Amino acid sequence: MANTFRALVVREGSERRFTRTIEEKNIDDLPDGEVLIRVRYSSVNYKDGLSASGNKGVTRNFPHTPGIDAAGVVDDSSQSQFSSGDEVIVIGFDLGMNTSGGYGQYIRVPADWVVKKPAGLTLREAMIWGTAGFTAAQSVDALVHHGITPESGPVVVSGATGGVGSVAVALLSKLGYEVTAATGKTDQSEFLTSLGAQAVIHRDEINDQSGRPLLRPSWAGAVDTVGGNTLPTLLKTTRYGGAVTCCGLVAGSDFQSSVFPFILRGVSLLGIDSVECPLKEKNRIWDLLATAYKLPNLNKLAREVKLEEVDAELDRTLQGQMRGRVLVNLE
Repeated sequence: MANTFRALVVREGSERRFTRTIEEKNIDDLPDGEVLIRVRYSSVNYKDGLSASGNKGVTRNFPHTPGIDAAGVVDDSSQSQFSSGDEVIVIGFDLGMNTSGGYGQYIRVPADWVVKKPAGLTLREAMIWGTAGFTAAQSVDALVHHGITPESGPVVVSGATGGVGSVAVALLSKLGYEVTAATGKTDQSEFLTSLGAQAVIHRDEINDQSGRPLLRPSWAGAVDTVGGNTLPTLLKTTRYGGAVTCCGLVAGSDFQSSVFPFILRGVSLLGIDSVECPLKEKNRIWDLLATAYKLPNLNKLAREVKLEEVDAELDRTLQGQMRGRVLVNLE
């Protein structure tokens, strides 16, 4: 085991200016934890962009290494459930937020953050999924458990070209649903149809400004990845007994809706959280991603970059320019 490793480090300068550089770090400087992991792959998520730009609601103290996703090999463990050489995944909890994250070649974390990689996935595939894919799977699984079936009718996905949205489109299509992809990037229609979307609409079509409490019911279910006014619009356009999942806020964190979708149409709003999701549930979702939810076109969703290229990708994700998933190779 090397004593030093390479990592992206975000530093805070004067006047709250933040810089990002690749630096050599010492393993002894990593936080306490039971499991030391050699990271092979990470990925780029919106929350990584927030952390790397100095958002104190995500990361309080700097210097800091972001990266809320990591997949790699156990180097050392003080806990018997993990042995040197085990291939493992870490997403969520405090990784990459206030704990040194996956944009470093090593992480050290508590054992109860770590999931053993399912046999049906490679480490690379696990990080194509990453937090975004995991969240998409949670969202789809919530609709399935609510009783929304392919026979129930069309399901709409907002923010469909993003990390969560693109995976949700592909997953729903694999499971036989009629998928409508909503996006502000209508030039990406070919990409979305290649993932399985049967229709592509502009995001303005699910951003109602009329103020009416209910609109014509259109959707059996919805996966909302953006929040803002899109969420109440989806609620008031969902069919009787349908459900809308909520996992994002890039369009805004405020929520204003009447009670009518709930009390007149029996619509359910299902909250999705991947950060504090219990380890048992994390294992169940990862097992789904390795089996029933495994995508034959998974590689279509991802571009692979090196650690030196992450800086530019973080800016792209904050500017809303991302398409699909960005895989970070730390080999």
